[in-house]
Amino acid sequence: MKKHNSLALMAALLLGGLGAAGAQTVNLRILETTDLHANALGYDYYQDKPTGEFGFEYTATLIKQAREEMRNTLLYDNGDLIQGTPLGDYVAKVKPLEPGQMHPMHAAMALLKYDAGNLGNHEFNYGLPFLKQVIAAAPMPIVSANTYLEDGDGNPANDKNAFTPYLIQRKLVYDTYGRPYYLNVGVIGLVPPQIVDWDKVNLDGKLTTRDIVETARKFVPEMKARGADIIVAVAHSGIAADYQPGQENAATELTKIDGIDVVLSGHSHQEFPGPVYKDIPGADITNGTINGKPVVMASFWGSDLGIVDLTLARQGNNWKVTGGKAAVRPIWDKAAKKNLVTPDPAIAEAVKAAHEGTLAYVRGKVAELATPINSYWALVQDDPSVQLVASAQIAYVKAALADTQYKDLPVLSAAAPFKAGGRGGASYYTDIPAGTLAIKNVADLYVYPNTVQAVEVTGAQLQEWLERSAGQFNQIDPKKTEPQPLVNDAFPTYNFDVIDGVTYEIDVSQPSRYDMDAKLVNPDAHRIKNLMFGGKAIDPAQKFVVATNNYRASGGGKFPGLDGKNIVLESPDETRQALIAYFTEQKTVNPTADGNWKLTPIPGATLLYVSSPNAQKFAPAGATLLKTRDDGFAEYTIKF
Repeated sequence: MKKHNSLALMAALLLGGLGAAGAQTVNLRILETTDLHANALGYDYYQDKPTGEFGFEYTATLIKQAREEMRNTLLYDNGDLIQGTPLGDYVAKVKPLEPGQMHPMHAAMALLKYDAGNLGNHEFNYGLPFLKQVIAAAPMPIVSANTYLEDGDGNPANDKNAFTPYLIQRKLVYDTYGRPYYLNVGVIGLVPPQIVDWDKVNLDGKLTTRDIVETARKFVPEMKARGADIIVAVAHSGIAADYQPGQENAATELTKIDGIDVVLSGHSHQEFPGPVYKDIPGADITNGTINGKPVVMASFWGSDLGIVDLTLARQGNNWKVTGGKAAVRPIWDKAAKKNLVTPDPAIAEAVKAAHEGTLAYVRGKVAELATPINSYWALVQDDPSVQLVASAQIAYVKAALADTQYKDLPVLSAAAPFKAGGRGGASYYTDIPAGTLAIKNVADLYVYPNTVQAVEVTGAQLQEWLERSAGQFNQIDPKKTEPQPLVNDAFPTYNFDVIDGVTYEIDVSQPSRYDMDAKLVNPDAHRIKNLMFGGKAIDPAQKFVVATNNYRASGGGKFPGLDGKNIVLESPDETRQALIAYFTEQKTVNPTADGNWKLTPIPGATLLYVSSPNAQKFAPAGATLLKTRDDGFAEYTIKF
């Protein structure tokens, strides 16, 4: 029987290849997950409770439904898979994977039979040895074209790819008449070249990177020459209006490359097609195309599934994409606040052991917490959630530099509100009740596996650091009386560094000195006012040590004066470990903010601030709830 079936299939394939009667048209569906960030389950480890707003167990149901609707499907993951929750930390640091053991995210994804996966920037957070171990046990091939081994000879021409750059996979598909064909699908993986800066401690001397677009232009013709009928660019890269060589968000430019048929985007934690990108040149957010080519970005944490539907027509011996559109499907109804699908129980079973181990880990006690901590108002006033991180970093760096040449320099600390809503959604805030302070709460305060580092800066550089940070805010017109949005939503809150140990004001009536790409665009503007140390105006030439993390110290976020060359401390310890040690020593933590910064009052102006509805019970003086929106956020007005 098997032999008979094989012969029948071969005959059908031959018939198709010779041009059987009827149009040779294939409908092909491509599915994308991206930025899952170790969210196998709909479980908030920081709040220690289930949630239906995210989780791969829900996305898995969408994948099965999408496959039932279309006979020909391909499934890809676009990276940032293994880091992002305590579960990711647990299998990397607490109870590391055994050699050959599959990562729990891969164990879950193996049930869905992915065709390939790409590497994201956060795949490198735990170091190359762990990443290579994860890839070796992966249930699908992994691609990354613009990462190269550092051979130290200074000649990029002979550099070798660190990972498989691309694949050409032979896939059996069926046309609209049910006739089978083989389709050669090329898939190339791309990652922001900035990983060598962001994870310098893990990659320096081991890996180099190339520009995303340059890399695609190199390999796409090679893929076509090797027989690729269509090419899918799986790019862990966002969508931007313009392009410059070396930039991290280059998905738009990829659509301009001949030979690329589909772009799977990611990294930015947004949805495409979606209104965020309505003003991108060449974007059609109705059909999900940019410059006529299908593009999809499936949000983050498994909250959406990306779907691209292609129509392929046979032209001679080649297949040509004659039509395509893209869409995202959510797992959660934001307005009704309910799930649109039920979770796939097989996913929970696949990660059961890792999940239970993670729960035991995050529930471990660190100290007692005297009062609650939250980050609902961290963008408008000095906040205890940021203050605690800053204080722990200062304690760590002072001890580490006690016997060095930097021991007599003042130690400041830069920390940012990582969880402050924004693209993370209305529930993405730190909210820790008084009582037992556990590991999960420390991870809630500091969500990234960064390590402690410190840099030496001058007073002048400190001023520019804060000016760049003040790009978090829109410019407020003092003459207007209607509410004006305070926060620039396009500015990531993890780049809003608050520097502790000095005092200053932020005058948002001034334009931002730097634009989103850290270019000096308003040289005469200064939002940072009354910058003082020890009650005196800062001397531009005075030297300081600033405690920060490896991402910022190495140039992450494009801050002026921070390029990795002025690092004076490179600690192997994670910032979270520094926090745990600090809290353990205190035994009882009483979080308070010292009020070292504030917004300069603008009499008569009314600010519009977006936060969680839960922020109302912690509202500062002058703040009033305006309304709760369909997306779950609440709008507040603030008057000086």
